[in-house]
Amino acid sequence: MPIAKNILPPTWDIPVAIRERLGDKVGRQRAMAADGHLLLVLHRPPKVNDNERFGRFFWRKPDGSWISNELGPGAVSITKHLGEYSDLVEKFDRLEENATTVDQMFNIIEAMSPLQRSTRNLHVALQEGRTLISGDRDLINFRDRAYEIERAAELLLNEVQTALEFALAKKTEEQTAAAHQMALAAHRLNLLAAFFFPIVTLCSIFGVSLNHGLEQVIPAPYAFLGVIGIGLLMGLILCSILAATMSPQQPKR
Repeated sequence: MPIAKNILPPTWDIPVAIRERLGDKVGRQRAMAADGHLLLVLHRPPKVNDNERFGRFFWRKPDGSWISNELGPGAVSITKHLGEYSDLVEKFDRLEENATTVDQMFNIIEAMSPLQRSTRNLHVALQEGRTLISGDRDLINFRDRAYEIERAAELLLNEVQTALEFALAKKTEEQTAAAHQMALAAHRLNLLAAFFFPIVTLCSIFGVSLNHGLEQVIPAPYAFLGVIGIGLLMGLILCSILAATMSPQQPKR
């Protein structure tokens, strides 16, 4: 029976039952077993804006020895693989501690989202391997270590998302307060314009010299002062009406 061609190293003498379950691409992280052999199909730690996932393969032979396609022989290869994920989580943890702007927080979330998903699937794959090979202590330790990394990545992502939401809420509150101050200033200008609008209108109609015959009926300067007084009174009434109907609402806290 011919050996199925796939992405495993051709020198690996791995059962055909496992090879036939692999295609031309890596696919999801998972574990497969046959005839005492175990194959872990895992992913390299993802990079930002990297849509393609690059696979790493870890083969456990029936005698308990391990070999990988990238990180060398021995169970230490999986330890190195887990260490790369752990180092990335610690790196973003340090970045989160120093993040002060919304852009910095968003960049961390953008990088942490695929990393958190990858750590979750990594833990699931190692749990599958632990179920398939129940007596291997190394697999138990790898599974537990993967859970710790997954948990740390999840907590960090939630922490950054919460910090980002708080920062956005704070900026929204500041913008709301600034908009209220602008509305209040505009309202005051409207009141000021309303206060002087009647007197400006009267002066435009009669003119400030009052050459309309009123100066002959009413002694000076009572005609002029009367127009001013009526204008101010009308302005005060208009301001009162506007103040009651156009008062800006206080921003909600």
